[in-house]
Amino acid sequence: MSSNDYKNDLYQDGDHAHKLEQMAGTESGPPAETADTSSVRGQFADEPGPQHQSVDRYHTQSIHTAVRYAGFWMRFWAYLLDLIVIGSLNRLVVYPLFRAFDIPVGVTGIFEPVSIATAVIFYLYFVLMTKFFGQTLGKMVFGLKVIDLDGSSLTWGTVLFREWIGRFISATVYIGYLIVAFLPKKQGLHDLFTDTTVIHKG
Repeated sequence: MSSNDYKNDLYQDGDHAHKLEQMAGTESGPPAETADTSSVRGQFADEPGPQHQSVDRYHTQSIHTAVRYAGFWMRFWAYLLDLIVIGSLNRLVVYPLFRAFDIPVGVTGIFEPVSIATAVIFYLYFVLMTKFFGQTLGKMVFGLKVIDLDGSSLTWGTVLFREWIGRFISATVYIGYLIVAFLPKKQGLHDLFTDTTVIHKG
């Protein structure tokens, strides 16, 4: 019998006796640990074998090689396509509605109704597309996707902060976009705020 088989038999015997005590209602504490059991645990319990070590190293390497971060220019072209989509929405929906209600669309003030409406379309587009699809139409075309670096799904809080507050700051301070070209995980300022980034999908 190998040492691993011996260890498993000891664990199973102890667990079986413990369960019987629980079922009978006479449990007086955890099963006593024999000298042989403690020696086996001390020798094998926390000692990873060479196969486990090799599997862990392979798993870690595969994660790093599987993720390809999207660079500045790829994200730039996707964003440019998104701007074309948003501009088309404004021309097809917002401007005709404003003209139908005789609201001027040629003014450029930041607090003018048309400016507010187009800003709402802009941020709603990025927030809703990113939340429900993880990518905008521009990112879909170029095979890109927004991810949370901790591997969890994008929450409403993350998406709202990234696509609303973070993107507003990045758009105001242009270096917020330019730093994508220099950071190892290709993050913009709005990515750094929310611990997200953009990767190549698939």
